[in-house]
Amino acid sequence: MHTRLFKLAALAAALVLAGCASINIDQTLADTNASTAGLTQGKLTLARTPGQRQAREQLAASLLGKPLAMDDAVQLALANSPAVQTLIAQSWADMAAANQGGRIANPVFTFERMRLGNELEIGRLLSFGLLDLLTLPRRQGIAASQVAQARVQLSVRVVGEVNQVRQAWVRAVAAQQSLTYAEQVNRSAQASAELARRMQAVGNFNRLQRARQQLFYADATAQLAVASQGALAAREELVRQLGLTDEQAAKLTLPERLPDLPKAPRDAASLSSAAFEQRLDVQMARLQLDAAGKAQGLNLLTSLIDVDIGLRHDTVFNTTTGARDNRRGFELDIRLPLFDWGDARRSAMNAQALTAANRYDSVTRSAGSQLRESYGAYRTAYDLARHYR
Repeated sequence: MHTRLFKLAALAAALVLAGCASINIDQTLADTNASTAGLTQGKLTLARTPGQRQAREQLAASLLGKPLAMDDAVQLALANSPAVQTLIAQSWADMAAANQGGRIANPVFTFERMRLGNELEIGRLLSFGLLDLLTLPRRQGIAASQVAQARVQLSVRVVGEVNQVRQAWVRAVAAQQSLTYAEQVNRSAQASAELARRMQAVGNFNRLQRARQQLFYADATAQLAVASQGALAAREELVRQLGLTDEQAAKLTLPERLPDLPKAPRDAASLSSAAFEQRLDVQMARLQLDAAGKAQGLNLLTSLIDVDIGLRHDTVFNTTTGARDNRRGFELDIRLPLFDWGDARRSAMNAQALTAANRYDSVTRSAGSQLRESYGAYRTAYDLARHYR
């Protein structure tokens, strides 16, 4: 009996040690950089030490020392934005919490000391959840799926942040170009209005002709005010996306114009099945379905019963004769499903599994349509830009 109990305890220790792998955030960031290499260029990092934060500040100062291109804006946001650092740290916390679900609870040690007459009894009990131990491999699989979900969710958030930075950069540069054009128009309108005033003074313009030029000048002045506010708003939006301080924002300079259009648009054939498989929403839905399937069997068992096992070692001393007796054994604590049969938990579990299955079906069905719609919008924007240029 003692040998079997020792082997059981050794097995429990081995399983606990096997499930104690911690989250490596550096490896997670490396995986995220690999899956989003076209956007992050491998620059996604988490600053945890003063030296790393100082390196971020130096990189930001270097990038702000020249007109900020789009790729540089993305790099600056990844290194400098507190919002990006926040989402990385939050994802780290989410993965750690998910990983915790794959670990067994710590054992409980109970010590008793009781005296009755001339007898002194000392009891020692080491107990742990037997059901937790038996279901540990299944719970580790569920935890691994949830950690994978958190990793994909990090990629989703990073892609969202990068896209917002790129869009804000385009709007800021375009608004700056619009402001430059509005200033040119305003100067021309001002010159035309002044010329019309002089022409009327010498009798070459009538009042109607001068009024037309004056109206054009007034409209150009109003358009200049609108363009100036638009450029300011777009610039400040970019400042927020980049996470710049007031001192850094004062150093921000943008290119004079947007980059030239590509010589040819991307071909629709590039939107292949590989692009479908690389969609992060499809990956997330697949992982959620996998986790729901793994959790279904586990929840079915744990909703019915719970068992704790304890290893006991008691010692009884006779203070009169000096005799000493040792008693060893084990005990089981079984929670009986008398009042709660777990039907509500099982119903919720079945509903969650059905939700995950239908969500995956919905995402996979709409993915192809969204790809075609996005490509159509891309081609329309490209053709219009080419037409105007």
